[in-house]
Amino acid sequence: MPDAPMRPVHVWKPRLAWETREDGTTLVWQEDPLPEHPLRLSDRILHWAREAPGRTWMAERQGDGWREVSYAELADLMARVGAALLGLGLSEDRPLLILSGNSIDHAVVALSAQHVGIPSAAVAVAYSLVSTDYAKLRDIAAQVTPGAVFVDRAAPFSAAIEAAIPPEVPVIAGEGDLPGRRVLSWADVRATDPGDAARSAYEATGPDTVAKFLFTSGTTGSPKAVIQTQRMLTSNMAMVTDCYRYLEDEPPVFVDWAPWNHVASGNKVTNMALWNGGTFYIDAGKPTPRDMGETIRNLREVSPTWYFNVPAGYEMLVEAMEQDPALAETFFARVKMLVYAGAGMAKHTWDRLEALSVKATGQRTLISAGLGSTETAPFALFCTDEQDGPGNIGIPARGITVKLVPTGGKLELRLKGPNVTPGYWRAPELTAESFDDEGFYNMGDAVRPADPADPAKGYLFDGRTAENFKLRTGTWVAVGALRAGLIDAMDGLVRDAVVAGEDREELGALLIPFRPAMERLVEGGEALEDAALYDHPKARERLAELLSAHAAKATGSSTRIARALVLTEPLHMDRGEVTDKGSVNQRAVLRNRGDAVERLYADGPEVIRATRTTAKEAS
Repeated sequence: MPDAPMRPVHVWKPRLAWETREDGTTLVWQEDPLPEHPLRLSDRILHWAREAPGRTWMAERQGDGWREVSYAELADLMARVGAALLGLGLSEDRPLLILSGNSIDHAVVALSAQHVGIPSAAVAVAYSLVSTDYAKLRDIAAQVTPGAVFVDRAAPFSAAIEAAIPPEVPVIAGEGDLPGRRVLSWADVRATDPGDAARSAYEATGPDTVAKFLFTSGTTGSPKAVIQTQRMLTSNMAMVTDCYRYLEDEPPVFVDWAPWNHVASGNKVTNMALWNGGTFYIDAGKPTPRDMGETIRNLREVSPTWYFNVPAGYEMLVEAMEQDPALAETFFARVKMLVYAGAGMAKHTWDRLEALSVKATGQRTLISAGLGSTETAPFALFCTDEQDGPGNIGIPARGITVKLVPTGGKLELRLKGPNVTPGYWRAPELTAESFDDEGFYNMGDAVRPADPADPAKGYLFDGRTAENFKLRTGTWVAVGALRAGLIDAMDGLVRDAVVAGEDREELGALLIPFRPAMERLVEGGEALEDAALYDHPKARERLAELLSAHAAKATGSSTRIARALVLTEPLHMDRGEVTDKGSVNQRAVLRNRGDAVERLYADGPEVIRATRTTAKEAS
């Protein structure tokens, strides 16, 4: 595979600078300043409405075809809907709460609010449709005190609205009604005469205007409302476009499923389309066995030029492309960069993607990753250098200064730049705790240099500092790297893993299986229920072999996973175990699955043990 050429892609050529202080703290930044950029995101939308009025901004499935909205139509709708929202008395203190998932109407109402200086807050659909106590939705409503709520359809959200939203708050609904509550028709809202109100409000906005609130996943408590200003959004897009320079060479095309209540797509991908006059195809699929078929259907029809997915999604896409060469040819026809995030990609997934790219195009496609957070809007570090495998998160974007602080044997990552949030809404103490005395935001992540002698070679993710723990012996366990290595060693049978062992003698792992791979391992596996499939002798035998091989390479108790248990009950988003983007929260799973951890260490028949194969342990 390394012999195959890399597909040409126009990206940055950064010049990096750094300094190391006497206490070991290192600062890293790009020498070239961040380019000048507009004051607000609406400026770019209005630009494209003038320059390419008929170009499709967004498309959404409608039967066998697509419903499309142009840039000119978007600009007109922003003025009309913005005026309607102003008429309802919405403001920074009474923002718009959006409960329904990705849709053209969701995007229009959010951008319209932003256009006239009203923040919006998109909430995970699960908080309304999966939750049974609506606790997180109630907490969110209490934090932001919404002035109105938007839903595509009223009926599915009626129970959540009744339980969590004060009765005086009106609802804007695409269809349906809610007895006993004021409901405005979305059709009527869109037909509002904008008058002069929308333009005056737009002209009054600026870099410090709050554009939206994005909520952290709430895995350690109530979700936190992270302030997103216009400065954050526009500076972040300037950083992104500087890095992915080919987006300016031709109108980009995106096919994206990630939920807009998350920063990855809610800010980055949707704004990449707007900023560069591109087209965003809403993918109603998800990286799950049930919903991946819709993603594949869309990718058979639309060839993206830039593509993002979580590793689990790439694994399923690889499975489909290996069985359907025509799908691979369409997918790789125009795409110049594959981006993964949310978890570590396994090396075998990386290799299969490269093989599929070469088979379809004769060239490898750049596979890349970076690191950011809701608090950084999110683009902060990114890798565009050709790599042999996953792991490198790159270097800081223009305008960002990275601060690496030696902490507990690791390098703690802190950031400062115009894309960093001013803080958490109505939570000054939490804000103060998140920034150091020089104003750097503490990511809560650790990194290590790919080449200690040259920061320009990028950095490797070294785990969440809050995930690490000690064994009973007092030995620290670096969970991030260990977890990624275990997943990679399990030959595609495991989608993710949670490392356990705090205050115990040895490490264990709760394995989150990848069913398609398990089915191939067991004859007739596709017909078996989850529990029967994962407990099949062939599956257990293979997992034990792989676990033993991983354990044999351990350098000591802090890297040797001695036992494992396959989780058969799905992770729960409502309990903070997994986000709707697919990211697994180590701490939340351990906290909620105490019974599984006890079974893991009880030596029952369901426990998979690693054989003691190293000479050191045998003695």
